[in-house]
Amino acid sequence: MKKFVALVGTNTAKSTNRKLLKYMQGRYADEAEIEVVELKGLPIFKKTTEMFVPEQAKTIAEQINAADGVIIGTPEYDHSIPALLSSALAWLSYGIHPLMDKPVMIVGTSYGTLGASRAQAQLRQILDSPELKATVMPSSEFLLGHSLQAFDESGELKSEEEVAKLDGLFQDFLLFTDLSSQLDHSKELHQEEAAEKFSWDNGLTEDNK
Repeated sequence: MKKFVALVGTNTAKSTNRKLLKYMQGRYADEAEIEVVELKGLPIFKKTTEMFVPEQAKTIAEQINAADGVIIGTPEYDHSIPALLSSALAWLSYGIHPLMDKPVMIVGTSYGTLGASRAQAQLRQILDSPELKATVMPSSEFLLGHSLQAFDESGELKSEEEVAKLDGLFQDFLLFTDLSSQLDHSKELHQEEAAEKFSWDNGLTEDNK
């Protein structure tokens, strides 16, 4: 059985993105073990001469390393991903590179119509950066609009059309994960190159960081 880490890209207490990831955790329990991981509590990213990485970031990196893939749920704030998610991804590219060549599925909810479409596009671009270099499933965004009305009292998606769409994308992600594992021979080399090229402590001082 596949094991996935689902990152909640917000610290909002009643987030519909968290609700969506929890829904996926239950709906696909017979096909994959999905561990919903919170990012709240992570400090804002800051480079240091000591290459300090918070213990929470290290723990999340270990969870990602042990998983077959990652699912990221993001809202959209001012056409972009939340600061919490941006900061978390920065920590996960700072001397540690757990997302390198890791299969990623992106989902997102919004109170309006667009379902975090612009934030998802930005997230895809960030994940393709040399420091992260995740393997994001192409043309696969799940965009859940009007999310406050999308779930019933038990946390189930109401729309059969949205459920069918999510089911199809998740089946694609299972296959995508299998295919990605067959193209994984260069992962160790990529991680070594990233550690060398993006060693942020090179030349850092209190004046230029």
